[in-house]
Amino acid sequence: MSHAQVWRTHRQYIALAASWSADRWRKESDRRTALRAQRKPLVADARAALQQARAVDPEGVTSLRHRAERELRTAKRRVPDPMWLFATKTATALGVAGYVWLPEVSVRVWVWSAVAVVAAVTALTVWAVVRERDTTGLKPTPEETMLLKRLQPQHWKEHAEQRGLDGTLTGRPKLTEAGIVCAVRLDGKWTPAKLRDAEDHIRALLGARTDLRIQTRAGKQGGWAELILRTRSAADSDDLKWTPERRSLGVDTVTGEQVTVPLGERLLIAGRSGAGKSVASRPLLYDASEGDTNALVIIDLKRVEGRLWDHRARVASTPHEVIDVVDELETEMLERLSVLPKGQDTWTPSRERPRITVVVDEGAEVMSAADKVVYEVETGEGKTRTANRSALPGLESIARMGRAACIDLWWMTQKPTIGDGIPKQIAPQIGISICLAVRTPAEARVVLGEDAQAKGWNADELPVPGVALVRDGQRKPDPVKVRYMDKSVVIALPDRTPWSRDAAPTVEAAGAPVLTLVKNTTGPDEPAADSAVARVLKAIETADEPVRQKDLVGLTGLSKGAVSKSVKTLTVGGMVARSTDGRLTIPRDDSDAAAA
Repeated sequence: MSHAQVWRTHRQYIALAASWSADRWRKESDRRTALRAQRKPLVADARAALQQARAVDPEGVTSLRHRAERELRTAKRRVPDPMWLFATKTATALGVAGYVWLPEVSVRVWVWSAVAVVAAVTALTVWAVVRERDTTGLKPTPEETMLLKRLQPQHWKEHAEQRGLDGTLTGRPKLTEAGIVCAVRLDGKWTPAKLRDAEDHIRALLGARTDLRIQTRAGKQGGWAELILRTRSAADSDDLKWTPERRSLGVDTVTGEQVTVPLGERLLIAGRSGAGKSVASRPLLYDASEGDTNALVIIDLKRVEGRLWDHRARVASTPHEVIDVVDELETEMLERLSVLPKGQDTWTPSRERPRITVVVDEGAEVMSAADKVVYEVETGEGKTRTANRSALPGLESIARMGRAACIDLWWMTQKPTIGDGIPKQIAPQIGISICLAVRTPAEARVVLGEDAQAKGWNADELPVPGVALVRDGQRKPDPVKVRYMDKSVVIALPDRTPWSRDAAPTVEAAGAPVLTLVKNTTGPDEPAADSAVARVLKAIETADEPVRQKDLVGLTGLSKGAVSKSVKTLTVGGMVARSTDGRLTIPRDDSDAAAA
């Protein structure tokens, strides 16, 4: 290699080193400038606090003035020097040290010092490269940078007492795909619930914006809490528009995983008006109506969402239609259970008898409108009586026993309170709860469990719309961004034949009752067959003597629950009388008794 080539190579290395040094100088200068701009206001605030303390305590008798002076000194120390001043101070210090100490240093010390300097420079370079390397693809925004610095233990310790948070201390915060996560150590007077109630103090200490969602939950061990600032979401990079290829319920905002809800579970979907229940349920309704072994039944008295699915599902939108379809479902359930092979726990869906998902949209309306529907009962003797019918007993029976028969109940409501929006007999049967934003913590506890808030299931803090919590016994309380399925997409789905019980048993014998809707109720007058009531009434009429209620189970082939409900309907309507010994018989009019 010639002398010119060596010199050219050296110049290249020198230029590279100069460029790297200039780049590092510029970055450090920018960092110090940003820190000075951020921390100078804190010095001004500390000076103002000191002046106020001097005015209150001019003699310095109390600790107020001393604490203010200490905070001012700390604030000044935290303001870094400009880069030019830092370099000047460093060069001066090194020059003075060299002038004083270099003549006293031996050759051996010089050699080992040179080795140590080279090793230190190498280690510092490697550390800088590793630190600058972005292994996760996460770069903090200016807002996140500010929050990360204020969550540092030193800053928190200095300002916690002023904000009423003395006794708490943060760990090292870290930036994740779901935002900033930081552990908080609690002393004896603090609990995670109490720290959650102090959210306003935390927000003030961090200087966080008012619409930034802050979550506080119990830590991984006692005496610790976990503070989460939702500055970002793991679902931000995901296209949340529903397609047949993206059929999940939504995306976990913490882990980025696809969240799915399997068929075959009793489900509760709750959320206040505008929270997005209908949109959140559409991907699930698609799964429930897709395939030869799946069928969908929708009970929708509002006639809005059910109308979108009437080409793929059986829709009941009037009170008498609700009672009709519930009767068919209950009869189908009882028949499946009666023929279920011995040793088999659940029904095996088939094309002829598929899995049926029963969706009750706005359960509070169903509880109100379909609770007591008045029917006229024709006895076959030219006489009629009135009887009240309710869809709730049938729905409760499906909730309790339907899972074994592959008839699953999904309950949706805007008012998740026991007795008003959710029947007391149905609420305990729910297996999976999907809760969108609700108005109060009490509503969140009804949907997600009494331990919801203590374990971080804070549905009353969810943004609106399209964010839900899914509690299935396996998931953590991480919000889920639900997929958006447009109405036009639902309408464009392929048609499917709605489920109907064509082979339901019918009673055609003379004298069998026929139930028709009373004219003062809403909807047209249509016949409504009630096979269970008819079979019980037929068994009582054909019996030679009054029968016991338990004997009707063998005579009719119905379950005890179906017989009990049918007997209650007939006795309330006056069609069947119960004697003093509990036996059942057909009551006789005075004219019939005289003729006999």
